[in-house]
Amino acid sequence: MAHLTQRKLIPKLMEDPTADRSELARAMAYLRGMNLRSGRTRALVSYLQRQAPGWPKDQPIRLIDVGTGSADIPLAAVNWAKQTGHELHVTGIDVHATILDIAREFIGDQIKIKLVIANALRLMDHFEPGSFDYAHAGMFLHHLCDIEVMTVLRIMDRLSTRAVIWNDQLRGVAGQIGVRLLTLGAPKMVKHDEVVSVAMGFTRREAIALARRADLKKPTCRSHLLQHFTLISEKT
Repeated sequence: MAHLTQRKLIPKLMEDPTADRSELARAMAYLRGMNLRSGRTRALVSYLQRQAPGWPKDQPIRLIDVGTGSADIPLAAVNWAKQTGHELHVTGIDVHATILDIAREFIGDQIKIKLVIANALRLMDHFEPGSFDYAHAGMFLHHLCDIEVMTVLRIMDRLSTRAVIWNDQLRGVAGQIGVRLLTLGAPKMVKHDEVVSVAMGFTRREAIALARRADLKKPTCRSHLLQHFTLISEKT
């Protein structure tokens, strides 16, 4: 199992629970812009847009966002749903208390996003199987070792009734070049963490292998500009 991927796990500055709050806030603000410019935000919204014609008219769609960060991707999804006449409720999960505080400030009075402090490896302690239609993890699972990645994917699969959506960093030269361009002028914390994210990222083959080992149903994976990927496992 240790050799299933060739990733390098390197501590990130933003993971430090003692990180300065003002530095974290600046870093999260910059990352929100990066998510928009790189297409990370659009990856989830585009998938939901394709699924929306099959959604029921009389009940909201429920999504859990694992490793939500400052909740900018859930907010974009909720705003898209509202603009198109759909109702989407999101539960955003993160283990970092300060980052969740920053997220709460960012989303303001958005009542369709609930933020919960929880460990991704212990989500079954908080939610029943099938509690959500979709389970999404965006730019988060690369923080974990392979066995933990598979554990979280299995948990996401148990929690969701429709699909698991995994967006993450591709490891490779294109990713290295892309992230250095995207972090020009970025705070030091962002520069460090985004560069090491590439080393911690996955190839498409590795992502599919991990999903299959986690017993996800027929996982498919597509890359975006050779910098990040979206892996989907649908149940219907």
